[in-house]
Parts: sequence; structure tokens; C-alpha cells
Amino acid sequence: MKKVLILVAHRPQRSPSQRYRFEQYLPYLEQKGFAFTFSYLINASDDAVFYTPGNIVRKGWILLKTLFIRFRDLFRFHKYDIIFIQREALFFGTSFFEKRAAKSGAKVIFDFDDSIWLEDTSPANRKFAWLKRPSKFFTNVQCAHLVLAGNTYLAGKTGVPDKTVIIPTTVDTDFHKPLKLPRNDQSITIGWAGSISTIKHFERIIPVLIKLKSEFGSLIHIKLMGQETYVHPLLDIEGVKWTHDTEVEILNTFDIGIMPLPDDEWAKGKCGLKALTYMACGIPTVASPVGVNSEVIEHGKNGFLVEGEDQWFNTLKQLINSQALRNQIGEEGRVCIEKGYSVNIWKGKYRSVFNNLTFQTKSAYTK
Repeated sequence: MKKVLILVAHRPQRSPSQRYRFEQYLPYLEQKGFAFTFSYLINASDDAVFYTPGNIVRKGWILLKTLFIRFRDLFRFHKYDIIFIQREALFFGTSFFEKRAAKSGAKVIFDFDDSIWLEDTSPANRKFAWLKRPSKFFTNVQCAHLVLAGNTYLAGKTGVPDKTVIIPTTVDTDFHKPLKLPRNDQSITIGWAGSISTIKHFERIIPVLIKLKSEFGSLIHIKLMGQETYVHPLLDIEGVKWTHDTEVEILNTFDIGIMPLPDDEWAKGKCGLKALTYMACGIPTVASPVGVNSEVIEHGKNGFLVEGEDQWFNTLKQLINSQALRNQIGEEGRVCIEKGYSVNIWKGKYRSVFNNLTFQTKSAYTK
């Protein structure tokens, strides 16, 4: 039995990045001889404080606690065969714990799925931005024995191609799947799923949604999952809370899924999670041709890649007007995910990199 210590920010089932990058593989890997121990920085009670505005003193105490957590881990690094670090070991701008993990005798896996070498602080914590040093990313990948990158663009940024492996963000197609729910034939739901840190991406499409509302009126219903308090004066938006237990059911109420993105360096590193979950649930998806979206979506076959307000408007209008097209694109999207971006397809690769890391040297890895 190989022992693995997982260093992450959040408790299991809390963070999309953790869930879709590695958590969904753990039951399979446990069957194959790996035992996992989680060490996370933010517990459930602190979570509610840390990602809301204000509470500066309380947040300072939470950050101090994260240091104690990692120093506790430091004294047990040597007990593990593998130390798995997702994105960073600590919120502070230091690579101290990554360096110590590399010297502990354990093999270190570093996993990431965003352009984390760039500055990107959550809106609720901008006052703490000075504590971060995104460029530590380059030190962290140097410390690792193996780097798991979510796409080709990210892999090209590590500077260590000899020990970088691309494993795309994937979905469990036995969990994310189409459901036969009662449909409201009197409205078409355009849905978006995201968090406070990505709501700015949704807002890029608001002018298009206003125009659609003007043309179609009450036929158009807009739903945001993960932003239950979001409002806009010109749009009647339904915000719903994200939970693991209700996620798939909520997604299945979408008639169309949208994923607008800016064409910038941060977005280029995106691994297409929104599109993957929409498509896995058989939801016709319209997305910006940025990052991995252009690899996943074949325009006009299993989804749509659009730029500019006119393309967004015309494509959404086309889907609104044709249930047959929505069904066709949704079915092709589901097939795409099953064949190329599902846990079932990638779990063997995940197992092989863990096994190779345990029994071989880092020179065994190539992109």
C-alpha cells in the first residue's frame, strides 16, 4: 500500500479544481493500492468567512492557522511515499513547503489547471493580495518530481517538459449525465455555472442577453448556478446555490449552456470545466474559442465557438428557435465527453503516472 499525502486549499468535495482534477480518481486508485490522507487549509466554518468581504481580523487568524497546519504536515512528510500538491501548498508567496516536500524522501506531484503564475486574487480578499507571489509557481514545478498540467498551453509554461504530463480536466460521466426531468415548454433556460471569481466572465454576455430578452421576452429564462444572490436590473435572473448533491439536477434544467471568456493569458489556461459539465449532461454548449474550448468543441457539431456580440446573439437565437438543433448538439456533446474527457477514459493514465512515479525516476516522464 502506497501512502499519499494530499496538500490542498479546501476540504474534499468543496473545490471544483480539486474535484475534477483528482478527487474523482481516488476511489479507483485506492482499489489499486494507494491510501490517501487529506490536509486542507480552510475548514467548513472558516470557509464562510474567508470568501466573503470584510472580517479582516478573522481572516488574518485563518491565514495564521494555515501556517500551523503546514508546519504540522512538515513533520510527517517523511512518512509518505508521495506528496500531492494541488496549485500551491500555502496561500502565502513562499515555496518553503514545496522545497521541504522535495527533500523529504517522498516523491512530489504538482498539479495545476489555471495560469496560476499570473495575479488573480478573489474579489473578497484583494487586501491580502500583497501576501501572494504568483511567480513562485516556477519554483514549485522545479521542486516536483512530476507535474500534471490540465492542457497543452499550461504544460508549455512549466519549463520542465521532461517531467510534465498532460492530463486534461475530466468529468465522471456516470455522475454528470442527462436526466429525464419535466420540461417547461413555455420557456428556454440559458444557464451559466460559476463562482464569484468568474462572474466577470458571465457579465461579458449581458448585452447579448438583454437583446435576446427584448426579442423573445418571457420565453427566455436565465439561470446562474453558484451565484444565488446575483441580480441585474434589466434581466430577471434566477440564482441558485451550488451543492454537490444538486449540481447535476440543476445543470439538467439548462436548455443551453454558455461559457463566455476573455481572450487573455489567464483564460488561455482554462481547462473548459463549464463546457465539459454542460456537454456531459447533454446540454448544447456555446463558448468562447479560448483555451481548451477550441480543442473540446467542434463548431457546429458538438457545440458552438463564437466571438463578438453578433455571433453570440445569432447562435443563441438559432438554438432558441430549434429544439431539434438543441437535441442534436447536446447528444454529440455527450458523445465527445464520453470518448475523450471522461474519468473512465483517463483513469488508467492516472494510475500509470502514480505507479511510474513510485517505481521509476523522473526521466521516465515526457509530455
